[in-house]
Amino acid sequence: MRPTVHGRFARQVDFLRQQFLQEGQGCLPFTEILSAECFPRVFEKIERCWNDSIYTPLVTLWVFLGQVLSADHSCRVAVARLIAHRVAQGLKACSSRTGAYCTARKRLTEQFFSAVACLVGQKLDAQAKTQWLWKGRRVFLFDGSTVSMPDTPENRKAYPLVYNQKPGAGFPIARIGAIISLSCGAILNLGICRYAGKGQGEVSLLRRVLPAGV
Repeated sequence: MRPTVHGRFARQVDFLRQQFLQEGQGCLPFTEILSAECFPRVFEKIERCWNDSIYTPLVTLWVFLGQVLSADHSCRVAVARLIAHRVAQGLKACSSRTGAYCTARKRLTEQFFSAVACLVGQKLDAQAKTQWLWKGRRVFLFDGSTVSMPDTPENRKAYPLVYNQKPGAGFPIARIGAIISLSCGAILNLGICRYAGKGQGEVSLLRRVLPAGV
């Protein structure tokens, strides 16, 4: 990507990030877009084994997204933003300690994030204007990549090291692939698998994430 294009894209991303963070004092980003009413199945499923009345799955997601978008990525500031949000909603302020938030955030699974991302993308694609379609057709793109993660026993169990890696000398790798809407650029379906092994290649992952009937 040329430097001028990269710089323009970076400015656009920063502008959108600031928009989400400046929706109003005492607000958390995405509270109107991501709600239990929009995605009841996702939140009902995870809430069955959740016993935190303040850091529910949805609230934890709001706080985490605000933390990622904020220039200050600390948990302390993330929790402070939640306190401001609760007070603005007429609710009692929660503790400023970060332990409960960190614990709740760890309980959000890969499947939860994947389901939310796909449902948001599917809603955006369904609302795409006719002029955004290619010759009146809905076109799907497929793209993939890999991500590495800390070399921990848990990660090695879920994503074993490949044949030429040794514990302590490499990082577990996951393969990710996504079906993307050409009309709006949103992710419609997302798959994550091991980097190597039988049935773990890009073609196999593509078959897994293709919409029904395609």
